Amino acid sequence: MCTAVTYKTTDHYFGRNLDLEYSYKETVTITPRNYEFKFRKVDSIKNHYAIIGMAYVAGNFPLYYDAINEKGLGMAGLNFPGNADYKEIEVGKRNIAPFEFIPYILSQCSNIEETKKLLKEINIVQINFSDELPASPLHWIIADKESSITVESVKDGLKVYDNPVGILTNNPTFDIHLFNLNNYMSLSTEKPINNFSKELNLETYSRGMGAMGLPGDLSSASRFVKATFTKMNSKSGNSESESISQFFHILESVYQQRGCVHMGEDKYEITIYSSCCNLDKGIYYYTTYENNQISGIDMNKENLDSSDLINYNLIKGQQILMQN
Repeated sequence: MCTAVTYKTTDHYFGRNLDLEYSYKETVTITPRNYEFKFRKVDSIKNHYAIIGMAYVAGNFPLYYDAINEKGLGMAGLNFPGNADYKEIEVGKRNIAPFEFIPYILSQCSNIEETKKLLKEINIVQINFSDELPASPLHWIIADKESSITVESVKDGLKVYDNPVGILTNNPTFDIHLFNLNNYMSLSTEKPINNFSKELNLETYSRGMGAMGLPGDLSSASRFVKATFTKMNSKSGNSESESISQFFHILESVYQQRGCVHMGEDKYEITIYSSCCNLDKGIYYYTTYENNQISGIDMNKENLDSSDLINYNLIKGQQILMQN
């Protein structure tokens, strides 16, 4: 399961936790402007916006988990089992496979307004990348520097929701996640007052009691509430260091530790990596489960007019600074 977050200080940030019990050989992958995207049912795109993100590269095609483009538009796919419903080929529509959706949007849209316009023509179709890599059931968060949306292909069709909180987790559908926030409107960062009964002498006995009732389990519904509360009440300095540090702290509030979510046999779901992308500067930061140090890759330091993918292997080993 996963959690995606948007955040704003002086710059604008977008990223996610990837929570799974297994990992492919994902890399931070830069797709330069002249790499040819060859799609299954629509025309290839030979010239496009440069993209940086986390991807598993198969057959020289970047299967992006999350990414941003050089214009400051970000997108991430999150697990959506039981609700995702991909369609048959429809004449007159742009028929896009799920694994093509992120590069198709980011290659040609610079903001949410352009994305919404393109989405009206898109039909997400049931096409596997290969027999070994079947289509994953996903829904997506897309964000620019000012707003974000959630896109879900369900039985009723392609739903596009404005996302006022800039958060996405997994099931249920996004409209239910938003409605569920009504159950937590009394949460506060301030210490509580006694509304229980005037006949009882109830007092606060600890710091942090304003958030009493904030979910702490790892279900997708609870992570949505906790990440939203943490993000909406977050305070940060405006420097790059302060901003990205705070962003990772928001993601850490819904981090999954090995041993807490048993997937059967000896498998446990963990936060394989966390990402934070600066939408203004085109920098992709990440941490991994075994490496808390923040690593960064600046897409603008590469040749973005190239036609070849650029890959950076993840630094997974723990980096420890000994001070004596």
